Amino acid sequence: MTKISVIIPVYNSEKFLKKCLDSIINQTLNDIEIICIDDGSTDKSLRILNNFADKDNRITIINQKNSGPSAARNKGIENAKGEYIGFVDSDDWIDLDFYEKLYNSAKKHDADVAVCGIKRLRSCKWKYHLKIEKEEFTTDTNKKLVLCDVPDKCYVWNKIYKLQKLIEKNINFEQGVYFEDRCFTAEVLVYLKSLVTVPDVYYNYWTNHNSIVKTKSDKKIQDSKYTKEKMMKFLNDHDIHIIHKIKKFKLFGLTYLKIKYYRDKKEIKLFNIIKINV
Repeated sequence: MTKISVIIPVYNSEKFLKKCLDSIINQTLNDIEIICIDDGSTDKSLRILNNFADKDNRITIINQKNSGPSAARNKGIENAKGEYIGFVDSDDWIDLDFYEKLYNSAKKHDADVAVCGIKRLRSCKWKYHLKIEKEEFTTDTNKKLVLCDVPDKCYVWNKIYKLQKLIEKNINFEQGVYFEDRCFTAEVLVYLKSLVTVPDVYYNYWTNHNSIVKTKSDKKIQDSKYTKEKMMKFLNDHDIHIIHKIKKFKLFGLTYLKIKYYRDKKEIKLFNIIKINV
């Protein structure tokens, strides 16, 4: 059995796709399969995928009509044969020892989920978006949520998951909505028994202002509200109660003050620059 199936939804990513694929085919863990789902790209993405597949037989390309990242990820899960699976967005990249470290930690503890840190690149500046300081193993659901910083950071791509556990629990992505990773992540951390954190390795996330999530629309605003409410209801239904509120104060359409209540903390941001933790 292949150790890890890597699922990559691809839609019009020609500018970033080569960097993404280079980071995956050159992983220090060689025993992986790479499932690329071309979601109806209209640029040169499919040509780039075919060029890589010609040189690396671990790559499988699946073509579908444009249906969104949820449908692409679900298609990847359906076709995966690995012991674990992971997700990479086509405009991001991973450290070269990313899957080796996550897989080794997961096997060491027989964990259902392994999670690592996130670095974000914005305006040519790096920032630790999630930093894992040490290896920790837990089966406590609340601790899993804290270690992954949920609900603030419901990302699917800085983790690997036991494929069989996802299938047994029928966990997949709701199609046709944005921010679908919120509910997926909540279900994973509640239904999958164990998690291990993995320090000193990172998923590299580039803030692409032209990405599907970053471009604004009424549907995205509605879906953001819908997925957050659905996620919080799911957690509440499983007796997990988290305070997570954000208040914004605007002047002439610009936010000058933001107050975030999160768990037992309060964060105040003035002009999105000065941050005070209370």
